[in-house]
Amino acid sequence: MTRLHTFVALTLLLLTMLSGCNTHPAHQNISYAEALLQNGDLTDATKLAQEMVKSYDLSQSERSRMDSVLEICSRIRKDFTMSDTDMLQILKKYNPQIDKPELLRLEEEHKLDVRTLDDEKRYFKNSVGNLFRLDSVYDRLKSEKDGSSIDSFPNFKLRQTSRILNESVISGVPVHPIRMKLSYTIRVAADAIPAGDTLHCWMPYPREQNVRQQDIHLLNTIPSRNQLSPPSDLQRSIYLEQVSVAKTPTLFHSEFEFTCYAQTFQLTPEQVKPYQKQNTFYKQYTAERAPQIIFKHSFKALNNRILHGETNPLLQVRKIYKWINDSVTWASALEYSIMGDIPGFVLENRHGDCGMQTLLFMTLARSAGIPVKWQSGWMLHPGEVNLHDWCEVWFEGIGWVPLDQSFGLQNSPNEKIRDFYVTGIDSYRLIVNDDISQPLTPPKKFYRSEPYDFQRGEVEWKGGNLYFDKWSWHMDVTYE
Repeated sequence: MTRLHTFVALTLLLLTMLSGCNTHPAHQNISYAEALLQNGDLTDATKLAQEMVKSYDLSQSERSRMDSVLEICSRIRKDFTMSDTDMLQILKKYNPQIDKPELLRLEEEHKLDVRTLDDEKRYFKNSVGNLFRLDSVYDRLKSEKDGSSIDSFPNFKLRQTSRILNESVISGVPVHPIRMKLSYTIRVAADAIPAGDTLHCWMPYPREQNVRQQDIHLLNTIPSRNQLSPPSDLQRSIYLEQVSVAKTPTLFHSEFEFTCYAQTFQLTPEQVKPYQKQNTFYKQYTAERAPQIIFKHSFKALNNRILHGETNPLLQVRKIYKWINDSVTWASALEYSIMGDIPGFVLENRHGDCGMQTLLFMTLARSAGIPVKWQSGWMLHPGEVNLHDWCEVWFEGIGWVPLDQSFGLQNSPNEKIRDFYVTGIDSYRLIVNDDISQPLTPPKKFYRSEPYDFQRGEVEWKGGNLYFDKWSWHMDVTYE
């Protein structure tokens, strides 16, 4: 650990102690381990956390904090796998003159995600792919070397949204139903846990009580015995258990069907009524949600620039949406569990995936007094089946209106088609979550692989959480 890192970590520890926290030795060491992690001293943080677990009689909350330090240290190493030598070797294929000063320039322009870990510079494992998305010169060099590719998805969205708008006679009424059967499998690696011990698995399952998601039927599971979480769970799951067999992967499987509807709202500013700001409902959905939705000065200042005095909620939403659309590029994301401030990262680096862009929108909207809630699960478009995040905005007198920030403004002269995803959503969705960081049923004992969202699932055993590198997931979709 460098002297600078030591000084910063000790300063953070001192501030924690002065803030009124418990200062007995165990607590001091816990705070110090967290400070080491924050400063990228992963080896020292890991050693200290392991020693704390081994040598101290920790409370449940203290042990949870040390468990999270150990998990996050391990996860950071899995995401930041590339050295500068690795980066140079790969990028020389496209730019033979590339050198360390060029890497530094790309870092300073926020086109390469990099961290200093244990005094060594390490790059995000998907940095090369992101560079081609974020830098036009390197995108051109890649096309010249590897050949260009055509993305057909934008045209698919244009056709779908045009059809949905034609079918939508009454604003907000669900249209264009699509019946789908989903087959989801989690495969835990052989010998991930000792033979004879039990694996506990939570898999995504559709939320009920949403007009866009109807006629949900569970068809079967492997194993057949299952526990479906109650409809009130804001992160909906189906729970399964199996005993591990030596040298054999463990499979968990679920199959269900449902009908998904599109929904579009053709709103005018005059339709939106003033918010009832004293209501508990309004306060709940305009509140901060640490650590990811915090109304920092930088967000309030940005809102002032974006909104420029606009007070109508619908026009405010359109302005925020357009600013993010024009200012933030989609890029492959770090695992959310190793990111302490996702909206801040997006604002600084001007790139992020669907969930990161959604959290930025939510932070800006809530800080402007606009109620908004998280929604996520899967996008199920043919050929584009993947995890996906979006949100819903509450307009007084209208209700919840879907908004998909990362699907963006479409390339169309027709304003309704161009702005479709500002107040609408298509029929290819699986809604699993209506909030972030919600408890699962039955409760998970260990630190989650994804502490905010729930799309891939979660797996653990009596010895701890099993991270994503210990199991794989796969979704098959049949369109009926």
